[in-house]
Amino acid sequence: MATYVVGDIQGCLDPLLALLDQVCFEPARDRLISVGDLVNRGPQSLETMRYCKRLGHSFQMVLGNHDLHLLAIAEGVRKPTPKDRLQHILDAPDAAELLEWLRSHPLLLEVDGYHIVHAGIPHIWTIEQAHQLAAEVTSVIQSDQRGLYFSEMYGNSPEVWSEQLKGPERWRVITNYLTRMRLCTEQGELELTTKDSLEMPPFKPWFSHQRSRQRQANIVFGHWASLQGRDCGQHLFALDTGCVWGGPLRIMALETKKLFHHYP
Repeated sequence: MATYVVGDIQGCLDPLLALLDQVCFEPARDRLISVGDLVNRGPQSLETMRYCKRLGHSFQMVLGNHDLHLLAIAEGVRKPTPKDRLQHILDAPDAAELLEWLRSHPLLLEVDGYHIVHAGIPHIWTIEQAHQLAAEVTSVIQSDQRGLYFSEMYGNSPEVWSEQLKGPERWRVITNYLTRMRLCTEQGELELTTKDSLEMPPFKPWFSHQRSRQRQANIVFGHWASLQGRDCGQHLFALDTGCVWGGPLRIMALETKKLFHHYP
């Protein structure tokens, strides 16, 4: 059995299928795990959701910011933006089933000693704390409080974590760390507007801070396409190589750490 983790698919089903064929993926034997952003910018979001759902127990994922955006639109608390390519999902005859399936996935997974997340895990949290906080928000998304969660999900504040936070503010900052984070300060303050710069003092890439609280945990993440899958340091594995923007789609075999790519 092989376990493959794939970067941000964003509705690019054809490159995904080509890459799975390249690695000889067999659903009866292997596992496929997505780092999130299954949908939105590409042309085949509906088809991607249907394909991954059909894989059953052979597929796992964590939710990314675009997946959460789709769920917020479906809840009626957010309108699509001009850039969104999600309406065909909402209009599909199996939309309710697909959305329920999407909501069933967590914000953070641990698989064979790897911690799989969409954006990252801030250095100010221990790995155990990250899993606890992720589970806290996941349970809200899957509860009758989800309407409140999605209506309050958007926004860049609070900028930094505090254990004293409660309710929607607490959920929002946890979500922002796990699904939107790129730059932060040594104290964990988030800067959520910059996508392309790696240095904006005092803000630095989240993975460049000393991670002494995380005991060299293996973190697999996506979200930051402009990194182009660069080496971010030991025990860190960046999988978003910008497939929807003309880059390749990347898969990593967990057992060997070998990388595979397919260009659209």
